[in-house]
Amino acid sequence: MEYRRTQLEALSRFLEEKKCEILQALNADLRRPAFEGEVTGISLIMNEVNTALNNLEYWMADEHVNKNLATMFDSAFIRKDPYGVVLIISPFNYPFYLTLPPLVGAIAAGNCVIVKPSELSRCSAKLMAEVLPTYLDPDTFAVVTGGPETTARLLENKFDYIFFTGNTSVGKIVMTAATKHLTPLTLELGGKSPCYVDSCCDFQNAANRIAWTKFFNAGQTCIAPDYVICTADTRERLIPCLRKAIRCFYGCNPQASPDFGRMINDKHFRRVRALLDCGQVAIGGETDESDRYIAPTVLVNVKEGEPIMQQEVFGPVLPIFTVAGLDEAIQYINSKDRPLAAYAFSCHRQVVNRVLACTSSGGFCGNDGFMHVFIPSLPFGGIGCSGFGKYHGKFSFDTFTHQRGCLIRCMGLEALNSVRYPPYTERKLKMLKFGIEVRRWNP
Repeated sequence: MEYRRTQLEALSRFLEEKKCEILQALNADLRRPAFEGEVTGISLIMNEVNTALNNLEYWMADEHVNKNLATMFDSAFIRKDPYGVVLIISPFNYPFYLTLPPLVGAIAAGNCVIVKPSELSRCSAKLMAEVLPTYLDPDTFAVVTGGPETTARLLENKFDYIFFTGNTSVGKIVMTAATKHLTPLTLELGGKSPCYVDSCCDFQNAANRIAWTKFFNAGQTCIAPDYVICTADTRERLIPCLRKAIRCFYGCNPQASPDFGRMINDKHFRRVRALLDCGQVAIGGETDESDRYIAPTVLVNVKEGEPIMQQEVFGPVLPIFTVAGLDEAIQYINSKDRPLAAYAFSCHRQVVNRVLACTSSGGFCGNDGFMHVFIPSLPFGGIGCSGFGKYHGKFSFDTFTHQRGCLIRCMGLEALNSVRYPPYTERKLKMLKFGIEVRRWNP
């Protein structure tokens, strides 16, 4: 426990002492505003570290369990063993936030770790590779940089656990590699997270919250609202409020705003720019390839078969898909792969609860965007095509922990064991069944 605590405290010092370098790297990679960088690159990670430090002794302790009559004089418990050597592969969009919280869980659980950050966020990966080993024990923790070839070489090795965050296509490659060694893994993927907006709603409040969570990090967030789904009347009331929110947040020229990020590279810029050909531009639509800039954009009149409704947007473009009402919205959401998150806005709690009850997603937030991930006591993870496994807070510790069922019996009292030994009799069978029986409680 003291070793784990020492490493977690060293990670905390890294965040405190290298805060300026972290923010500079995020800005260089993604033009990340310092505000957004400090929230996701420092504060939320520090919350994970502090949660682990505050609870480490409790998490590590043996968990004693209920026993039956046959084992009443024995010790039955769950021992929290580390898996061993784990591999954490992280993406470009949140190079620190999607790398270090899993690392916190792996450290807390007592594992050795190899971290592989994305090569696309070059400055952030370079900072982690050069500086993080000066804080953490290099005999136990390592950072490996490189492109897809490096990742492929890493996956040829037998790890005891793999934690991957990224897109579905690469996730399938990682899962295939893991099966060769029967390695357990967590996949944190993405998907099209729907955002239902009800006709009874505070439209300006909803627009503010949708716009902030959609255009945060220039839309490069796996749990950003991918599309709004609502009636045509609701759309007409929502669009002016979205326009007002965007202007309030980023001014008349978002390209000149210090609070709006950029696409990670030219390839992703061109992919998202091509999506602007879908539907009709209602807000924004301006682009500048030399700056990798795509304006905060809202599209209307999009069709289900168009590319923007078939792939995760992962950029600052918000399509609004119209339906006849709540029933059709739920039907449409359920006809697609289960997303990483789902959102619902309404002044009526029963509407929000209905979307929650009648859909399936990795996480859910009513009347806001991705604020549920700000709470370390909530699990974060996908379901179906959006991934499997979960982390944050104690869920991170549990992910990297093998829960070992243990029973330690005394060497005496052999008369109690004699009922299970041959020669078998009906009386011995009745006594053994009585000793191990689990009875139903009275209703």
